Amino acid sequence: MLLQEGAQVKTRVVLDTAFCGERFEAARALGGRLHYIAVAPDVPPAPEQLGHVWPLDVPGFHRVILSDEVTLDLLVGALDAMLPQVAARVDAFYLSPEVAPSLARMLAKLAVQGATLHARAADEALVWALTAAGFVCRMADASDIVAEYRSLRPRAAEQVAPVRRAVVIGAGLAGSSAAHRLCARGWQVTLIERHAQPAQEASGNLAGIFMPLLSKDDNIPTRLSRAAYLFALREWRRMGGAGVAFDGADCGVLQLARDERHAKVQQDVLAQWGYPQQYARWADAQEASAMIGAPTPHGGWLFEQGGWARPASLCEAMLAACGERLRRVFCTEALSLQRVDDEWQVRGADGALLAQAPTVILASGASAGQIEQASELPLFKLRGQVTHLPLADAAPQPPLLPLVVCREAYVTPPSNGMVCAGATYDSDDDPALRASSQLENLTRLAEIIPTEAVAALADTAPLAGRVGFRCAAPDRLPLAGALPDYANAGRLEFLSEVPRHPGLHCLLGYASRGLIWAPLMAELLVSQLEHTPPPLEAALVDALDPGRFLLKQRRRAQ
Repeated sequence: MLLQEGAQVKTRVVLDTAFCGERFEAARALGGRLHYIAVAPDVPPAPEQLGHVWPLDVPGFHRVILSDEVTLDLLVGALDAMLPQVAARVDAFYLSPEVAPSLARMLAKLAVQGATLHARAADEALVWALTAAGFVCRMADASDIVAEYRSLRPRAAEQVAPVRRAVVIGAGLAGSSAAHRLCARGWQVTLIERHAQPAQEASGNLAGIFMPLLSKDDNIPTRLSRAAYLFALREWRRMGGAGVAFDGADCGVLQLARDERHAKVQQDVLAQWGYPQQYARWADAQEASAMIGAPTPHGGWLFEQGGWARPASLCEAMLAACGERLRRVFCTEALSLQRVDDEWQVRGADGALLAQAPTVILASGASAGQIEQASELPLFKLRGQVTHLPLADAAPQPPLLPLVVCREAYVTPPSNGMVCAGATYDSDDDPALRASSQLENLTRLAEIIPTEAVAALADTAPLAGRVGFRCAAPDRLPLAGALPDYANAGRLEFLSEVPRHPGLHCLLGYASRGLIWAPLMAELLVSQLEHTPPPLEAALVDALDPGRFLLKQRRRAQ
């Protein structure tokens, strides 16, 4: 059923400090849209019917989309660390006995007026703290309490439901993911793309690899890549999986250590974080050598659920799932935007009106800077040349690997008669294949797979491959959210003070990680448009805000 424009679709938000499968199923049984947030120190055992989408036991936020109506967020970590990272308007709380009285005010900040609260084995200190925070409490039995939030303090007004019409500019991974998630939430989407097919630019390589980042300090890129990688895997399984719903394989990724010192660092990271084996484990030199059929002296990280995918086939699968809610406007380039009567008008090179809607999402990579409103974003292009090595009867042959192998470069298993190796990181804008870039790729390949046959490819392989231009930001993090209004920005101290273009958003700066970033960034943006809880901790949402560069600029200028 298509939603009426501006129709209010109420989402019930539940926060549970100890996931209980029976309680979750009871909430689902009530019907309607449900967003269930559960906080736990470890990932709880998977309910039998949810095992195929259940998260691995790693820290952070885990978004599990069970249907268009039901979303489950598992927040893995200490409650006092997780709760400040939650941004939600909660309708019902279920508290475990471990909840400290000091968290009462934090719970109150999340509560909507009239929110209910159930606390097991509550002590007197918790009751007093909840009462002081605005909850009216009564004893349900000897130790359990029920409460209702009835604050007399003025609260922020309810967010107005969006008009569910949007224009998405760009049909690569960023734009296709955005269209997919918007249509799943009942939006009507017009997708504008200058090429005849999706994923013809930065997303157009024959193979992209998917794997997480690891670090000893669990920094922002590491936490983001972990959440994004695992979310992408879950969403792809919902679609049918790599090799079924789209071209690719979850064959594993082996990230080799550069040298003995780097191998020690890799092992230290694994020892410190104790990741599940399916997420990341150590493959010693003997095992790694057996995997690649060539000597490697140091071993490396093995990501068993990693692999490769052909981005264009993934984009087509996502767009096909949009059904009648999606309108494609291809072979057409969007060059200007104008806000007229609360809607954005999108026009082409000749000034012709291409589409209009209250919401526009720029997802066109490096070319987004041609749009005036995005021209001051500090984005830049990185040239990447991938080398294609066809399988042939004549020697020497490219390596025939069972999994993706990477170090300073990567090489994929053969698919459709081709092995892909690359990719370069160049600062120029030359679109043509060049021999020097191919030599760079093949030299790095010979360092990864040190055999005579691979070394000979540098002299014998014909010049073949593809050049693409990645869109990147100075901090190498994506931009996901409302577009800042540079022209109307004065002195700024906080992100909340950054002026925004109403209804104008962006999904940009994916660099070489579009495969894993695109699904979660689209989910984040849709949660912002729908005023529902975001799929990431608040600190990461701020780190991805497109206004962060304007804020830094204006702070520096003071």
